[in-house]
Amino acid sequence: MKVLVPLADGFEEMEGIIIIDVLRRAGIEVIVAGLENKEIVASRKTKHITDYLLEEVKDWDFDAIVLPGGSEGTANLQKSEILKEMLQKHYQKNKLLCAICAAPNVLIKHNLIKENDMFTLHPNTLPADYKGKYVDERVVKSNRIFTSKGPGTAFEFALTIVEELCGSEIRKKVEEPMFVKT
Repeated sequence: MKVLVPLADGFEEMEGIIIIDVLRRAGIEVIVAGLENKEIVASRKTKHITDYLLEEVKDWDFDAIVLPGGSEGTANLQKSEILKEMLQKHYQKNKLLCAICAAPNVLIKHNLIKENDMFTLHPNTLPADYKGKYVDERVVKSNRIFTSKGPGTAFEFALTIVEELCGSEIRKKVEEPMFVKT
């Protein structure tokens, strides 16, 4: 299994790091790529070093792409033409797309969450004019798109992705020693 987690300046630290950590604990190869730089400054001004630049991995094949949120980080993800093309190709291959907090807005903007798809996100970021099927739940699975609400749901979200990619036994193996209650 190979998963891409793109990081943009302003990403929500807890979401990005928890997702990367939990997926790696499950034995998933997680590729962390910066949009334009390898050093990323997150929402709380912590600095993070990525494995690659997005340009370097744009043609790679991934089992899932997982977008961490954060208002500024999401805005930066939305601006990336490379990421937009990657997400669209991934969607066309019917592979897993995941986004947490404000990041489902990237999928909405690029028309990857359709009006009939159920989704969740941080409620303060829901576009006022969007006609889709917003669901007030912590994690929502709708076809091959998984969404989640925010930092407090990051463990549950990451473990849901682990279960989808690796099965319930691996999820349990990862979840139990962390004492996560989901």
